[in-house]
Amino acid sequence: MVWRLGFLLFCISTWVLIPPTDCVTDGTDVSVLNNLFTSLNFPSQLTGWTSNGGDPCQPWKGITCSGSRVSEIKLPGLGLTGSFGYELDKLTSLTNFDVSNNNIGVGIQLPYQLPPNLQRLDISRNGFGGNLPYSISQMTSLTYLNLAQNQIQGSLSDMFSGLVKLSTLDLSDNTFTGNLPDSFSKLASLTELFLQNNQFTGSINVLANLPLENVNIKNNRFNGWIPDKLKKNKNFLSDGNPWNTGLAPPPPPSSTPPSPKPKPNHEPPTNEPNSGDGGRSKSSIGAGAIAGIVISVLVVASILIFFLIKRKRKKSTVMEKPEPTGHFAPLASSNETNEYTSIQIPNEMVTVETPLPIDMKPIPLVRINSFDGKDNGDKLNTPIVVTGKPAPINATVYSVGDLQMATGSFSIENLVGEGYIGRVYRAQFDDGKVLAVKKINSSSLPTQATKTFMETVSNVARLHHPNVTELVGYCSEHGQHLLVYEFHKNGSLYDLLHLADEYSKPLTWNTRVMIVLGTARALEYLHENCSPSIIHKNIKSANILLDMELNPHLSDCGLSSIVPNAEYQVFNLDLGSGYAAPEVSMSGQYNLKSDVYSFGIIMLELLTGRKPFDSTRQRPEQSLVRWATPQLHDIDALDRMVDSSMKGLYPAKSLSRFVDVIVLCVQSEPEFRPPMSEVVQALVRLVQQANMNKRMGTINKTGDAGGIDGADVHDMF
Repeated sequence: MVWRLGFLLFCISTWVLIPPTDCVTDGTDVSVLNNLFTSLNFPSQLTGWTSNGGDPCQPWKGITCSGSRVSEIKLPGLGLTGSFGYELDKLTSLTNFDVSNNNIGVGIQLPYQLPPNLQRLDISRNGFGGNLPYSISQMTSLTYLNLAQNQIQGSLSDMFSGLVKLSTLDLSDNTFTGNLPDSFSKLASLTELFLQNNQFTGSINVLANLPLENVNIKNNRFNGWIPDKLKKNKNFLSDGNPWNTGLAPPPPPSSTPPSPKPKPNHEPPTNEPNSGDGGRSKSSIGAGAIAGIVISVLVVASILIFFLIKRKRKKSTVMEKPEPTGHFAPLASSNETNEYTSIQIPNEMVTVETPLPIDMKPIPLVRINSFDGKDNGDKLNTPIVVTGKPAPINATVYSVGDLQMATGSFSIENLVGEGYIGRVYRAQFDDGKVLAVKKINSSSLPTQATKTFMETVSNVARLHHPNVTELVGYCSEHGQHLLVYEFHKNGSLYDLLHLADEYSKPLTWNTRVMIVLGTARALEYLHENCSPSIIHKNIKSANILLDMELNPHLSDCGLSSIVPNAEYQVFNLDLGSGYAAPEVSMSGQYNLKSDVYSFGIIMLELLTGRKPFDSTRQRPEQSLVRWATPQLHDIDALDRMVDSSMKGLYPAKSLSRFVDVIVLCVQSEPEFRPPMSEVVQALVRLVQQANMNKRMGTINKTGDAGGIDGADVHDMF
C-alpha cells in the first residue's frame, strides 16, 4: 500500500515539474507547409522551416497554432519569392494569412484554392497576376481582404454575396477592369473600400447604401453620377474619373416612364424652379406647366394619327398577302417581306423556337475542308460566306437549373479553370455525359448583354474543326450566360507539362509534334478558313485541351468579341506570362501575327519543358523566349535546352526543323512572321522528311522506317 502511494506521489510531482509538450502538428498542415517552403524557393529567413517533416507548432517563424492545427501564417516584409504551391486549401484551421510586402508570385496566377476559413487575407505588395480566384467567394468568415499593389487583372464577377462580414476591401493598384458587380451591394459590413489606380468602369450605384466610412476610388474610369450619401462622406476620394457634371436624374414617378438621362457635362438650365426668388419661381412654373400641357396634347395627337395610319396600312397588307405558315414570329418587316428564324435543338432536348434579336448582324457561315489525308501545300478551299439572314443556332439550350444540378451548384469542387471572362466547371448529367460549362462573368458583357452573347453563340456554334473545342450548347436566362463545351479528360497542355506529378508519363517527341501540328491546323482554320478571319488573342498552353489520345483541341475560340475590345486588350495582355507578342505588350493591338507569335512560344514550351515565364529561375532565364532565342542555332546549346524528360529520344534533323519554325514565329516584327498555312506546311514537311525510327522505333502504320506520306500524317496527327 505504501509503495503504491509513493508511486502516485512520484507521478504527480513529475507531471507538475515537467509540463506537457504541445501537440504534434497535424500531418496535413505539415505537408502543406513543407510544400509552401519549397514553392517559396527554400528561403533561409524562414528559420525552423523545412521541406520535409518537422513540427511547425514548435514553432517555425511566423507560424501560430491552435492545438495541433496551424491557425496563423504571418510572414510580411521578408523578401520572399516564388509561389504558394497548390495545397493551401487544406489549411482548414487557418484564420490569418499575411504575406504582404514580399516579391511572391511575380507574373503568375493566384492559386485557385486558398484557405477556406480565413478571417484576414493580406497578399498586398507582391507580384501576382491573373484573375481574382473564385475561392474567395467561399470565405464567408472573411473580415479583411487586401490584394493591393499586385498585377491582378480582369473584371470582378458576382462573387461577393456571401462576404457579409467583410469590413475592409483593398484592391487598389492592380489592373482590374469592367463594372463593379451587383453583389457589392451585399457587403453589409463594409466600412473601408480602396479601388484606386485601376481601370474600373461604369457607375458606382452599388456602393450607395453601404456603411462606408473610408472610400478611395481615384484614377479609374467610373462615370455617371456620385450618390448623394458618398458625396457627403468627408473621407470619399474620387478624383481622376470622368464623372457626369450635370444634375443627376431624379427617380421617376411610378406612373410615368423615366425621363432620359442628361448628357455628360450638360449644365443645368439657369431658369430652374429653385433658382431666383419665390415670386419668379411660381410664375415660371405656371408658364412651364401651360407650355407642357400644350406640347403634350400635340404629341399625343400626333401619335394617335400615326398609329391610325399604320393600322390602316397593316390591314391592307394582310388582305393582299397570306399569313406565313409555321410557328415562327416575324423578326422584322422590310418592303413587305417578313423574315423568320429559329433555334434548332438536338433531339435529346426539347426543341425551342427562339427569335434572335431584331438588330443582330448577319453571321458569316464558314466551311472547313474535310481532311483527305494529304497536304500538298495547296491553299485551302475558298470559304462560303453567307450574308443573308442569320442562320439557326445548332446547339442545345440548357436551363440554369440543369447546369446547377450538373455542376453541384457550381461548386468549387467542380471548378477546373478560370479565364479572363469566366470560370469553367465540370458538369456531369443524369445520363452520364460529362461536359464543361463556362460561366461568363456578367461584368464582362457590355450593356446589351443578351444580344452580344447570342451573337457570340451564333459565331462559335459555326466553328467545326477536329482541333477546335466543340460548342455543345448554351444557356441565357435570369441574367446568366453560360457556354457548354465538350469535356477533355486529360486537361490542358499546361497542366501536363508543368503540373504533372512524378508518376506521370512524360510526353514523347512524336506526341509533342502531334500537339503542335494539331494546334497549328486549328489556328490556320481560324485565320484563313473563317470569313472574316478570327483572331484568337489568347493563345497559351492552358487553352490547349487534350483528349484521351492526347489530340489537341484549342479552346476559347471566337470569344474575344464578348468583351469590348479596349477592355479586352487591357486585361488580356497576360502581363509577365511570356505569351504576348511585342506589339501587344507595347500598344495592346492584336493582329493575326500576334497569334503566330504566341504559337511560337508554345512550341518553345514543348521543346524545353519550361514555362514561358518562370519567376523561380534566375533573372536571365525567367523569360523563356529571351533566354532561348540566342541559343536556338547553337547545336550544343540546343541539346542542353531540350526537355530532359525525353531522355534524348528525339531525331536530330526533326528537332532542327522544329526549331526553324520557332525562329520564324517569334520574330519581333509581325510582318516577318509566316501565316499559319505556311507553318502547317512546314510542320507537315518536318514529319514527312523525318526518319523517326532512328531513336524512337517505327512510328508509321506499315512499320517502314523511312519517311511517311501525307495520308500517314493525317492518320497520326
